[in-house]
Amino acid sequence: MKEKFTKLVSTAVPLPVENIDTDQIIPARFLKATTRDGFGENLFRDWRYDEAGKPKPDFVLNNPLFSGKILVAGKNFGCGSSREHAAWALYDYGFRAVISSFFADIFKNNALNNALLPVQVSDGFLQKIFQTIENKPESLFTIDLEQQAIILPDGSSSAFDINPYKKICLMNGYDDIDYLLSLKDEIAAFEAYTSKYLL
Repeated sequence: MKEKFTKLVSTAVPLPVENIDTDQIIPARFLKATTRDGFGENLFRDWRYDEAGKPKPDFVLNNPLFSGKILVAGKNFGCGSSREHAAWALYDYGFRAVISSFFADIFKNNALNNALLPVQVSDGFLQKIFQTIENKPESLFTIDLEQQAIILPDGSSSAFDINPYKKICLMNGYDDIDYLLSLKDEIAAFEAYTSKYLL
């Protein structure tokens, strides 16, 4: 089981770049590992470090002004190949939610399967978030999964959609197997009923 996601209150890291693909999130040369651990150190590797392995000071993850468990990205985040490692890298780095105005479908599903919440908002609301961070990097944003809303420091908010099943899994820290195990009493009762009355 992973940690439960009910309400997240955090500062946010702005990355106002559109069409960020999975190879930029985690370059293909780092996909050899078979476990999910350690991918965070290579998140946005070619944007974070130069050829000598030194941090690039102009990249946002290397800027001490910005931190938090929320990544705010430009439109069409997670496009490109279907590698699940992109979600692994974001989660392993410490992000628990990504906000954008559009997500590639496969990335969105991979994120939800790995306890990373993709929050899709309108283009206008996304720009408001970027402006809020630019004006005050220490701004706290609230993502309320139960209410399916993101709330800005000024009180303005935006609703977001999520698959009801994935919502249950995130709020309880379940993966698919954990969810089935949570129903074991109901499954046992159904089996007992069918064996008694239907067989």
